[in-house]
Amino acid sequence: MKMIKGPAIFLAQFTADAAPFNSFDAICEWAASLGYEGIQIPSWDRRLFDLNKASESQDYADEVRGIAAEHRLSITELSTHLQGQLVAVHPAYDAAFDGFAVPEVRGNPKARTEWAVDQVKRAIRASGRLGLTAQATFSGALAWPYVYPWPQRPAGLIEAAFDELAKRWRPILDYADEHGVDLAYEIHPGEDLHDGVSYEMFLDRVKGHKRANLLYDPSHFVLQQLDYLAYIDIYHERIKAFHVKDAEFNPTGRQGVYGGFQSWVDRAGRFRSPGDGQIDFGAIFSKLTQYDYDSWAVLEWECALKHPEQGAREGAEFIKRHIIRVTEKPFDDFAGSGADDRMNRKMLGIS
Repeated sequence: MKMIKGPAIFLAQFTADAAPFNSFDAICEWAASLGYEGIQIPSWDRRLFDLNKASESQDYADEVRGIAAEHRLSITELSTHLQGQLVAVHPAYDAAFDGFAVPEVRGNPKARTEWAVDQVKRAIRASGRLGLTAQATFSGALAWPYVYPWPQRPAGLIEAAFDELAKRWRPILDYADEHGVDLAYEIHPGEDLHDGVSYEMFLDRVKGHKRANLLYDPSHFVLQQLDYLAYIDIYHERIKAFHVKDAEFNPTGRQGVYGGFQSWVDRAGRFRSPGDGQIDFGAIFSKLTQYDYDSWAVLEWECALKHPEQGAREGAEFIKRHIIRVTEKPFDDFAGSGADDRMNRKMLGIS
């Protein structure tokens, strides 16, 4: 069996204009001081990382990796969640998602999509330069406005949406394969890939592409009331990244899964810091270890109540406690009697 690596932390929720969160060196020092051993980098945040430069310059990539190493940190993955989102945007969300793109392409969906595709490809190249084998991303969404429709969806609508989604991602997946990088889609409400069935619909259309893989984040399954442990049994071979994020679901007589348009703190389903919600992380770490997941356990801090710095401080120890040091021998070896083929055949009554 193999061991999970960690603890690591996704830096996106912590970057800010004030020190120590406004430069790569300073935020690395901060993360290391809390006991983290790995960092997941938001590739869009130029306060920390220049994606265009990393995609073109091995010297710059080596510099970034060297700064992390000075603080005894490994880079776990690059994240292209925001750019991946823009690979496929339904027109209803054009205005909302324009802010994810550079100013030059805002208001121009075609140019924005082309920019997003280029960004994801740049992150694939940068991942190669950094020695990484997986990239965390979103799929984007064309069908999401019709997830719970009234009136009913016209025949073929969802099929057409997934055909187009696969058409846009297939060349990117091929490019990722050329560079030896897995795309780990975070299965997430708001994305067309939001549960196992929708992921399989996409996977079928990209012909089971070996680079179309998964980022496992159980918090999004609690909010959907999906069995997050059975999900590991089904998809463990495709899980290439792991976000440690807790959640709770407390339905009332007034609201349930959809949350009644309430703020995060007032929703029946809300994200929490690890250990504060309802997720059984002991079972999750056990299952992932059972299936030889040997990549990183990465804290993604999102909590409706707790301060991020407290969440980050507690998160490192939480992950460390849950990582299982795998055994090198069966627990009942002490009672072994020793055997050979002759003994085995005798015990079975085989002459």
